[in-house]
This record gives sequence, structure tokens and C-alpha cells, in this order.
Amino acid sequence: MSPSARVALIGANGHGRWHRRLIASLDGVTPAGLADVRPIDPPAAEPVFTDHRELLAATRPDVVVICTPPHTHLPIALDALAAGCDLLLEKPPVTSLAAHHTLLAAVDAAGRACQVGFQALGSLAWARFRDALTPSVTGLTAVASWKRDDAYYARAPWAGRRSVDGRPVVDGALVNPLAHAVMQALAAGAATGAGRPRQLEVERYRVRDIEVEDTAFARITFDSGLPLLVAVTLAGEDFVAGEIEARLPGGRALLEYPTDRLALPGEASLVDVPGRTDLLTDLLRHRAEGTPLLVPLRATADFTTVLEALTVPGAPAPRLLGPGVVAVEGAERTIPGINALLRRAAASLSLPSELDVPWAVKPYSCRLPAR
Repeated sequence: MSPSARVALIGANGHGRWHRRLIASLDGVTPAGLADVRPIDPPAAEPVFTDHRELLAATRPDVVVICTPPHTHLPIALDALAAGCDLLLEKPPVTSLAAHHTLLAAVDAAGRACQVGFQALGSLAWARFRDALTPSVTGLTAVASWKRDDAYYARAPWAGRRSVDGRPVVDGALVNPLAHAVMQALAAGAATGAGRPRQLEVERYRVRDIEVEDTAFARITFDSGLPLLVAVTLAGEDFVAGEIEARLPGGRALLEYPTDRLALPGEASLVDVPGRTDLLTDLLRHRAEGTPLLVPLRATADFTTVLEALTVPGAPAPRLLGPGVVAVEGAERTIPGINALLRRAAASLSLPSELDVPWAVKPYSCRLPAR
């Protein structure tokens, strides 16, 4: 059975342009319409709306792709479900466990499907990495060193914000730009049979006057005691793609995002593993054939659990690092030595405060709730 559907896109600018190109390229897909509060750029041939509810009423799509700011996801998704649509919801799906439960209940009640846009979980490299994991894994790490300039934080009114109009946004490195690495690492923990994440210890830093972290070190402990150390920055030196490592008795398994390169135990270097299923195609196949979704909403609950822990009132704001720590060159800001620190933290499963880093703060620690 060939997948076919009328697909609408809500949030057609920014990353939505990538979705526009994908929708237009798929066989059997009819672009139903676009919605965005800003003028659509580039102009579109399909119907355009500024209100997503008008789009839903006028075009009656089968599938809706939602690519709007995270704090707007829940109401838009609920409206789309009420209109009888299946969903491809960009990450992060929602900004609290309460919202996650609300949306999951609505998906179940409507009898619809909700795929979440963690596209790295659609790669063959991820599948092979996951299949190599066993309960004998002794530690997990995720390391990434990216760089974002001043313009990145001027891209939208919610960029770099912790909340907008009282609603959590959480545009920080852990849960937005580097969310794929975090999600893959959490999914790796689940694949080992380690249970759910139960304890979070986190140190968050920023090199600009923003409300969220651009550099973070988080240690997450699962039910079984398995530790996961996440060390990421958007103020990096040499680029390090998202590296997910699992420590096994016979060596290590290493997965690199977004390149889909992989090294399994006993292999000396990373090799390309071609093959990635885009999540819209997977959703369409699910609709046509009933195949399991690659990233159903239910599978992202651990990510939402960690995200919420960073937004509760008791969670401290990220520490602003000063001129003695940060190097400024034009619109770019870098933390000299940060790449070595990321590696050192991952190797030892330690936080900067435990490594005697002079600018480190005391970690924020909390027990993660059962979901």
C-alpha cells in the first residue's frame, strides 16, 4: 500500500522551510496548506494562513507538521487532533510532564498518531548502535561542541529565553539545539534495560546575557544506577558533532550525530552508515500499513522529564561567565579550553565542579519524578 495524504505545515519559516521541501518531494503527498504568523518566505503555491485553526478548517489535512516555538506546541497539537489529523511534532514536543500527559491522552482518545521530530532516531546507524547495547553497559556519555554567534539569539523573540508570557520555552543547549544528542543518549539508556532516569545533577553556563544555558554538564542516573554524562557547548572551539558513547566490557560503541558514523566494539574508527528514514515518511507508512512509529510521543517521556527539571522554580539560572573565561571575537564567543574540558568530563563521568575548574558552580541536583 502506497502512503498518501494531504499534509499541512504549521510554522513554515525557519526550520519549517526544510519541512516544506520534504513535503513537496514525497510521492503521494499533496501539500494542503501552510500557516505562519509571519509572511511566508519564499512565497508558496499552496493556501497560506496566519491562523492554524483557519488552516485546519479550510484544508482538512490528514497530517499536520508542527514546527512552531516549543511553548506553542500543545494548543496547536490539540487543535489538530480535534480536527482528526495525525501529527509530526517538532522537538522538543512539549515543555512539561503535565503537557506531555495531556497530549498523550488526547492522542489516545482521538485514535491518532503523534511522531516527534527527533530525526536522528530514524538512522540505520542509530539502530545498529542500539542493537549493540546490553545490560552490561557501564556508562553512557554525550559530547558536542558547536558554535552559535549573536545572530542565533536574535533569530526569534523566544530565542535564548527561559519563558515567554509565563510559559516555559527552554531554548537552552540541552533541550533544543543539542536535544538530539540528549535524546539519543536517553534512548540508549532505555535500550540497555536501565529503567527510567531518576536523578539529575547539572551545571549550566552562558557566555551571553541570555536566560538559558549555552554550555552544560549534566549527569543523569537511571533506575539501575547506570550513569549518563552529557557535556555540550554552543561556545566551542573545534567542531565536535554529537558523540554518543556506550562503555561495554569488550570496548565501546560510538555513534556520531548528525553524520551517522558508527564504531562498534573492536572497531578502531568511525565508519559511515548510510540510511536514514525521514520521520514524515515513517508516519505516512504507519498510516498506510500500521507499522510502529520510529519516535512515538510516548517514547520521548524521559526527555520531557529532564527538560522539566530545568524549568522548575527551584532550578538556578545558568551562570554568566565573564571576560576572564570567555574570548570574544566579533559576534562569536568561545570558552578557551572548553573542548578539552568536555572530553575530560566525559572520560571521568564528572562535572566541572568535581574537576576543580575555577569557574565551576555547585551542581543543581534533583530527584526526577516517576512518569
